[in-house]
Amino acid sequence: MEKSIAISRTLVAEDQRLSITERLFSLHFPFKLEPTIYTITENLTNDYRGGYWHFYTLNNGGFYMASGSDQTFHVICMNGFEGNLSGDTLGITACLYAYSHLSFSGSGFAQACGEQYHLLREFMLEHEEARTILRAID
Repeated sequence: MEKSIAISRTLVAEDQRLSITERLFSLHFPFKLEPTIYTITENLTNDYRGGYWHFYTLNNGGFYMASGSDQTFHVICMNGFEGNLSGDTLGITACLYAYSHLSFSGSGFAQACGEQYHLLREFMLEHEEARTILRAID
């Protein structure tokens, strides 16, 4: 039986952020994906007031961004979930929501979002707060 390799993340260096997002999402990143992630975050918590976000690549080809804040965010989701999330967990949750939402148009960008959803979900299932994220997104 094959042993599965853990999915790991790597912080994207400041000077690589544009090239990574352009390669993965082209011009859709600054005009569609990034604003959607911020809007979803604002809708999930009243505690979010903007700020710096970290970008991460995953060794399975995935990508996500997460609040650089060490604050805990109180989140209320439309599915009835209510709880506290770290900046990293909030970022994963918001990215999963955004990827899902943007994956339905049938365009190449939609296909990329669908692929990113599944790659990030694989990583999320190994995350220490996986149960909380699943409750927030399901």
